[in-house]
Amino acid sequence: MGAVLRAGGISLRRLADRFGTPLYVYDAERIRRGVDRFASAFSSVPLLLAYAVKANGSLALLNRIGALGAGADIVSLGELRRVERAGIPAGRVIFSGVGKTERELEAGLRAGIHAFHAESQAEVDLLSRVAGRLGLPARLGLRLNPDVHSPTPFAYTRTGHAATKFGIPVREAEALYTARADDPNLHFVGVGVHIGSQIAEVAPYLEALDTVLGVVDRLLEGGIALEYVDLGGGFGVAYEADGALDLEALATRVVPEIRGRGLRLVLEPGRAIVGEAGLLLARVLYTKRVDAKHFIVTDASMTELLRPSHYGAFHRIRPVERRAGAPTVRADIVGPVCESGDFLARGRRIELPEPGDLLAVETVGAYGFAMASNYNGRPRPAEVLIEGGEAVLVRERESLEDLMRGETIPPLPGERDVRDKV
Repeated sequence: MGAVLRAGGISLRRLADRFGTPLYVYDAERIRRGVDRFASAFSSVPLLLAYAVKANGSLALLNRIGALGAGADIVSLGELRRVERAGIPAGRVIFSGVGKTERELEAGLRAGIHAFHAESQAEVDLLSRVAGRLGLPARLGLRLNPDVHSPTPFAYTRTGHAATKFGIPVREAEALYTARADDPNLHFVGVGVHIGSQIAEVAPYLEALDTVLGVVDRLLEGGIALEYVDLGGGFGVAYEADGALDLEALATRVVPEIRGRGLRLVLEPGRAIVGEAGLLLARVLYTKRVDAKHFIVTDASMTELLRPSHYGAFHRIRPVERRAGAPTVRADIVGPVCESGDFLARGRRIELPEPGDLLAVETVGAYGFAMASNYNGRPRPAEVLIEGGEAVLVRERESLEDLMRGETIPPLPGERDVRDKV
């Protein structure tokens, strides 16, 4: 056997032996570098880096990201509670999402978040009523739909064009700002967009920025001055050799426009901070050959990593330890779930492993564990954080009992006591 892959200086084989597989492993140093890169690129304008919690809501990761000075972009009450528990101040929190409930609006107001991003007139109306009832005027901005067709790898991740459920058309948004400017329960502080995910080109962001700044300028002419512009997230990372957005090139074009207007910039990166910091360890259970086709069956599946099945996403997969003399084959790398769509890779060239060998699935820090499920009665995996040369278990592996927590079996109808009948 050859050299063993490592994460944060620690052998992946040691981690698998200690914590079991499937196992998510995160490198705290790579997360820090992700945050620092944004802070450095946009250092000449006031910046709120609102980490997109939906990418990975691990309390440990949220805590470390918050400690680096970042805030959070949330889309649910559950995510609000997570950032509170992780120690991120409410004043750095943006509450996004197209379907906020009254309970969520109330919770955000009581917490004192930085701002809501409303996506419809109906939401603005409800927010005004809730804020009036609580006596807590709401800070908010509107999420625009700039009708930008961003070149993302999959249709589901294009969120800035007119046919999506997200945002408000520009003309309607401007009319709404004007019509509700004197509402005592509302305080308009910003305007934002989010045009998609895994975007590797600068041009779509500049097109969206041009639309947003046009709104800012026209509102100012009408006497409505905003504090910030939110350019959203979706900044591409390198799943393969290419695919990463040139962040510095984007900053070169964005910063002068923001600084010249005296605005604050809000960005909502998720994947760009945690994506490359995470890997998934899987152990090979079996290999099989059907005619000329090879299958590598691992203990990780679509329940641990849904992106390949759901989005057709590519993740590099490497043997943790190279086996001398192993032939290179083209194989489907699959899991045990009873679905033909259960795969981590299809037609991938890889050194043929043996049962018991370990594979490392790379760049899974974003939308990996966050999209994990219990389908087929599978407990979700453990998570480990590598920090300062040490491995810390930050989420225990779910037990079989965890799968049934909260469930009950009611008596059969004939066995029920009359007092139990409704």
